[in-house]
Amino acid sequence: MTEEIQFIMDEAAESMQHALVHLEREFQKIRAGKASPQMLEGVKVDYYGVLSPIEQISNINTPDPRQIIVQPWDKKMLPIIDKAILAANLGFNPQNNGEVLRILVPALTEERRRELVKRSKNETEAAKVSIRNIRRSANEDIKKLEKEGVPEDEIKVAEKEIQYMTDAFVAKADKLLDAKEMDIMTV
Repeated sequence: MTEEIQFIMDEAAESMQHALVHLEREFQKIRAGKASPQMLEGVKVDYYGVLSPIEQISNINTPDPRQIIVQPWDKKMLPIIDKAILAANLGFNPQNNGEVLRILVPALTEERRRELVKRSKNETEAAKVSIRNIRRSANEDIKKLEKEGVPEDEIKVAEKEIQYMTDAFVAKADKLLDAKEMDIMTV
C-alpha cells in the first residue's frame, strides 16, 4: 500500500474518531435522570457585553443527583445568568436566593424519556452521516490517486479497508446509542 493511500486512510480514521467523540459529548448534554454540570454546557451569558459560556463566569456544582448549583464569581450576574438559563430552553426553572442559583432537576416522565431517546437517535444518525461523508471523501481522494498511476488493485483494497473502517465506526456509534438508551430508560 502506498504512503498516499495510508495517509488518506489514517486521516479518515482520525476524522471518524472525532465524529464519535462529538457524539459522546452530545450524549453528555442529554440528561438521563441525574443532574450534571454538562447539562448547562452551551448556555451563553451576556457578561458585560460579551457572550460567554456559563462555565467561564461561574462555578457549577451538583451537590446531589437532583440539583445543580450555579455560583457566579460576580453576584451582580445572578439575574442575567437566570435569564440565560431560561432562554436556553432546557426545561429548568432556576431559583435565585441572592447567593447562588439553585436548579432542581425534575424526575423524568415516561414521555420525556422517550423524547430524550429520540433526540439521542437523531444525534447518532448525524454522527453516522458524518462518518459516511468521511468515507465518501476518502474514496474520492483514493480515486484521484488512480489517475496519478496507482495500481487499480491497490485502489480496490484501500476502498474495502475504508468500508470496513466505516462499518466499525458505525457499529461503535450504535453501541453508544444502545448504552445511552439504556441509561435514559432506566428508572
